[in-house]
Amino acid sequence: MKEINKEVSSGLAMIFVDIIMLLLSLGLVVLGIIETASSATPITIGSIVAGSLLFIVWCILTGGFFTLQPNEAAVLIMFGEYRGTVKKSGWHFTNPFYTKKKISLRSRNLNGEKLKVNDEAGNPIEIAAVIVWRVDNTVQAVFDVENYIDYVKIQSESAIRHIAGMYPYDITDQTHNISLRGSADEVSEALKNELQERLGKAGVVVEEARLSHLAYSPEIAAAMLQRQQASAIIAARQKIVEGAVGMVRMALDKLNEDGIIELDEERKAAMVSNLLVVLCGERSTQPVINTGTLHN
Repeated sequence: MKEINKEVSSGLAMIFVDIIMLLLSLGLVVLGIIETASSATPITIGSIVAGSLLFIVWCILTGGFFTLQPNEAAVLIMFGEYRGTVKKSGWHFTNPFYTKKKISLRSRNLNGEKLKVNDEAGNPIEIAAVIVWRVDNTVQAVFDVENYIDYVKIQSESAIRHIAGMYPYDITDQTHNISLRGSADEVSEALKNELQERLGKAGVVVEEARLSHLAYSPEIAAAMLQRQQASAIIAARQKIVEGAVGMVRMALDKLNEDGIIELDEERKAAMVSNLLVVLCGERSTQPVINTGTLHN
C-alpha cells in the first residue's frame, strides 16, 4: 500500500462551529420545553426534537477533534479502509467516523540483549547491538506487519545472529580480512544494511547500528585469552628478531667498512650468536670479559 498525505481542517476553526451548534441545540431544547409548558404545539415539540437531534450531531462531531505532536502521525481508517495519513503537528478536525491510529515518527533506540551465538569459526561468543530506528512509512508499519515494534525486535535479533556467523571473532590467519573485533565499522555497516533489508517491509528506516558488546563465551574465554597472549608474544618476538638481525648486519658491515677488525667466518658466527643473545634475550645479559687474546 502507498502512503497518502491527508489534508484535514484546523481544529481551532471548527471549535467555533462546534460551540455554536451546542448553544443552538441547547437553546432549541430549552425554548421548546418552556413553550410546551404553556401550550403544546407541533412547533414547540419540533423545537425540542430538532434541538435533541442537533445535540446528537454535536456529540458525534466532537469525536473529529484530535491533536498531533511534532514527529507524530495519525493513520486515518474508515470502516476498514485506509483513507490517508496526517503528519502535520497541531490541533486538527476530520471526519468523526475516522479511526485515528497514532504512530510516533521519532528516532528510537533498541538496546539488544546479549546473544550467545557461534562465529564463522564455530567459536561460541556473546554479542549485542544498539540500533537506532524510526518509522518512515506509516501504512507499511500499520498494515503490512502485525506489530511493528515486536517485528523490529525479533528481526534485529535474527540479523545480529546472521552477521555474527558471517565473520570470525578475530583474525587468526590470512584468509580473513574482516573480523568482529577488529573491523567495527565494516561490521556495523553490514549489520545496518542487513537490518534495513529486513525492516524495510515494516516501513522502518535504520539510522545506525553498532555492536555494544562482544566477548567470548565464559567456557572458552580463558583458552582464547591464552591464544591471544601467545599470538601477541610471537608477533613481538618476530619484531625483536627482525630488529636484532638488522642491527647485527649493520655492526658487521660497519666493522668491515672501517677496517677495525677482521674476522673469519667462525668468529663472525660467534659474534652474531652473542649479539643475538644480547638483543633477543628476555633478561639482562651478564657480560664476560675476555682477558686473553681474541683467539683464546
